[in-house]
Amino acid sequence: MLIEIPDPEVLLSVIIAFLVGLGGLFAYFKIHPMIKPKEVFDASQKERLEYYERQLIDMKIRLDSLEIQDIGEKPVDQNLELKQFLEKLAKTELKENPEDIISKSEIVPTEPKTISRMPNLDHNNATDFVLKLITSKPMTSRDIQITLKRSREHTSRLMKKLFEDGYVNRNTESKPYSYSISEKGKQKIGILEPSSTIA
Repeated sequence: MLIEIPDPEVLLSVIIAFLVGLGGLFAYFKIHPMIKPKEVFDASQKERLEYYERQLIDMKIRLDSLEIQDIGEKPVDQNLELKQFLEKLAKTELKENPEDIISKSEIVPTEPKTISRMPNLDHNNATDFVLKLITSKPMTSRDIQITLKRSREHTSRLMKKLFEDGYVNRNTESKPYSYSISEKGKQKIGILEPSSTIA
């Protein structure tokens, strides 16, 4: 059986077409990951994201207002479980031996711990309070924030303002920065008389 070999031009064109196809596929798979496809964004997903974003903003505002007004922090009686247990014990023993039971008037009630909170301070009161606070020793912004019971941003803005006004000195050699009172700050809170400064 004889096999007929096609013309060399036809054979060459088939091989070239095959190689061009392979090159095209190779180029496609190399370039395809680099091309970012258009994001198909569903309108319902966008609405849902906006809804949750509004909810988060509302919750943040409520949390800030609760923090400012000090609402939501109710004193918790830490001995509540113990009191309930003693009452149950007293009821069961009352059935058995009524004369051995301690009367309720003999049980000393414990006062719940109250959470101390800084009074609402306006800018001038907060400034004076911080200046008096750092008179004895330098403090970091975090220490001042914990003492003031304010947010980190509020404390940072206050300390930046005091530094720019010259009431405090900032030690930039240590991280976090520590703040100490300056001569001008001592004058502001009345520790140092204005006449004692060098002109």
